[in-house]
Amino acid sequence: MPYDVLIRGDERDIAIADGVIAGFEAGPARDEIDARRLAVLPGVIDAHVHFNEPGRTDWEGWATGTRALAAGGATACVEMPLNAHPPTIDGPAFDAKVAAARASAVVDFALWGGLVPGNLDRLDELAERGVVGFKAFMCDSGIADFPAVDEDTLGAGMARAAQLGLPVAVHAEDPATLRAPNGTGWRDFVASRPAAAEHRAIETAIALARETGCSLHVVHVSTAHGVDLVARSDATCETCPHYLTLTEDDLETLGTRAKCAPPLRSAAERDALWQRIGDLAFIASDHSPCPPDMKAGDFTAAWGGIAGCQTLLPLLLDAGLALDEVVRLTSAGPAVRLRLPKGGIAPGADADLVLVDLDDRHARELHDRHRLSPFAGRPLRGRVVRTLVRGTTVFRDGRIVAGPLGRLLTPTKGDPA
Repeated sequence: MPYDVLIRGDERDIAIADGVIAGFEAGPARDEIDARRLAVLPGVIDAHVHFNEPGRTDWEGWATGTRALAAGGATACVEMPLNAHPPTIDGPAFDAKVAAARASAVVDFALWGGLVPGNLDRLDELAERGVVGFKAFMCDSGIADFPAVDEDTLGAGMARAAQLGLPVAVHAEDPATLRAPNGTGWRDFVASRPAAAEHRAIETAIALARETGCSLHVVHVSTAHGVDLVARSDATCETCPHYLTLTEDDLETLGTRAKCAPPLRSAAERDALWQRIGDLAFIASDHSPCPPDMKAGDFTAAWGGIAGCQTLLPLLLDAGLALDEVVRLTSAGPAVRLRLPKGGIAPGADADLVLVDLDDRHARELHDRHRLSPFAGRPLRGRVVRTLVRGTTVFRDGRIVAGPLGRLLTPTKGDPA
């Protein structure tokens, strides 16, 4: 029988049959792809995105969000429980989100469940449905229907998550250390969320995880000391491309498009964060867009979130990271940490692949809903030529070429990594 797809490469060929990698021997195929002079990498798994559907699809949706992912070389994502409405804090909300994703997603997807005050008795039904873990905010999330947890609630949620064999992910900023802004400018905003707030929250979360036996993951760490705190514990953490490529001074020119929480840090802090790359479980975009009117106005009123799922891979390639480290941070790392059946190029693995022209440096057309990224118009190394999800080409030469085919991914059995 012929293969479904044969990818011809410089160093090896990749044969695909029934959506998985059949081997590395050439043979007859229904479709042959010339990938010589291109880098062939495992598809990116963006483990931190907000697509907000159902309920706030005007902010972003599964259709536009996953198109942007595919255009950036991603073949799977893990979506956060907020800012959809209702948030993913119980079984019915999970079911509604899965239905929305299956109707529109062009890449595979997994879901985080939410940990909020009052839903401790709903964690089991989320686990039964297949969430990868539970996300909690240690400070105000900015969304009324996803309130922050206090230490008692977080500890109780961690204890139950440990019993369920799932990790808890925290947005780590200590509310007692955050300050009211003294003005409406970017300097006022940055000063209101000092690095100490991140550090104190991480210390608290690590202590609670140690007491409860919970597997802890700290999202979007913005400081080198934050990574150090995690590295000295049994927890894991991620950072985002914007903390590695932008600084607080960029807020002067980029404005509220680059407002996020925790905020961008100094150039010295950014450079120190680069030195901790080896201590990160993975890098994720924290794609958190909103309608343009919510980014208008001053830094006090504007929504705090960066749109960046399409530029995750190109930004890391542009930074000059070795390809094997890019693969670890964007594909193998999230797959291992969240126990997802993805993340590599091996016989029997899903044929999730991205073909990249590393010699092409250009500004890319964005595919997310509002295209308010701080990286819009920025030339970046690495043009995504083609993205394949389970052997099906979903993005080719600048266009989405497949309809919805995304499937729900659930964690494999075993203890959290």
